[in-house]
Amino acid sequence: MKFELLGLNPEILKAVTEKGYKKATPIQEKAVPAILAGRDVLGGAQTGTGKTAAFALPILNKLNEAGKSSGCPRALVLAPTRELADQVCESFIAYGKFLDLKSIRIFGGVKINPQITNLKIGTDIVVATPGRLLDHINQNTIDLSQIEILVLDEADRMLDMGFIRDIKKIIKALPRHRQNLLFSATYGKDIKQLSADVLRNPVSVEVTKRNTAAEKVEQIIYRIEKGQKRYLLAHLIREENWYQVLVFVRTKHGANRLAKQLDKDGIPANAIHSDKSQAARTRAMNSFRKGDLQVLVATDVAARGIDLQDLTHVVNFELPQVPEDYVHRIGRTGRAGKSGTAVTLIAPEDRSQLQKVEKILKYSIPEGHVIGFKPVYDPTAKKTTAPKKSSKRPSSNAAPAKKGGGNNRKFRPKRRTR
Repeated sequence: MKFELLGLNPEILKAVTEKGYKKATPIQEKAVPAILAGRDVLGGAQTGTGKTAAFALPILNKLNEAGKSSGCPRALVLAPTRELADQVCESFIAYGKFLDLKSIRIFGGVKINPQITNLKIGTDIVVATPGRLLDHINQNTIDLSQIEILVLDEADRMLDMGFIRDIKKIIKALPRHRQNLLFSATYGKDIKQLSADVLRNPVSVEVTKRNTAAEKVEQIIYRIEKGQKRYLLAHLIREENWYQVLVFVRTKHGANRLAKQLDKDGIPANAIHSDKSQAARTRAMNSFRKGDLQVLVATDVAARGIDLQDLTHVVNFELPQVPEDYVHRIGRTGRAGKSGTAVTLIAPEDRSQLQKVEKILKYSIPEGHVIGFKPVYDPTAKKTTAPKKSSKRPSSNAAPAKKGGGNNRKFRPKRRTR
């Protein structure tokens, strides 16, 4: 469907056209009319589906039609991380560039005084992380009495990160009569409860089944001893010519260690996690986007909200503690209709966690093997494979055949020449 058929303001359509978008995505086709009609919305959508525009465009349209405000924010978007909050705010600014509306971002890790100044100047839209917004509420530096629309973006991740109490406190500070929009890639019992508490007779907008992996992502697991994971990863990156790889680990220490090991093996890598400053994380992200870094090693919290449109490979070096996070992780690739590959390295001690992930997916992830790396089999593993997708899946006894013939070569770590 063309954007012109969604009933949006011509000035918004002009901004959308400038960004190069011609047709609305399925989530936009379904969500925009419902939001414009004033309905509460429960959105089931993964990353790369056009979700941000699905709520940003109609919010801008509604606020513009209502006319000038008193300077108090009228729309509030809550996001789990400062990276996502920053990106969502940039989207509001880009889509509303021809409108007389102002958007600001509020998140931690930076000084609070400039945010207080911006709030005093006045704004129409606030995009915030729960913790820092609660700081402003407690300090009486923000007036939420005029909020007309509340958006909980990636609500499942906010709950995973322990923000439920903050969210409930924030909601108590809002007017009772407002429009509520909740978007989530997964739909566990906590999200069901939050939806019931926040949404009123919502329209359910679902473009992919909740708790499922992205449609265009080819998944594969390699069973390997824990001590061999690093060498197999380096082998795959080098021999398969992987250009841009996001690797997930569980801990900050593990992220630092793996990035240093890969760098020592001649693969440019860096780590991002919550102990690193915002400036350091931004530098690492910029280097990754420019291609100066081949690998970015991240924890779940640090990677949430990262927008990498052309990411080709995601690697689960370690499975997440929360099985649903597997869906979030691999949703970093295969975005906006593009294909991607998600590789998971499974040691014997990972088997029970893998079973939990596959229970959510409702199928077993196909296995691959690399000559030179002895697989560690699980005799209890089910033999059923994932349902057929639009892209080819690897066979159960071989990794995908790709240019370079890397699966038939033994790997010995090389030291970088200096």
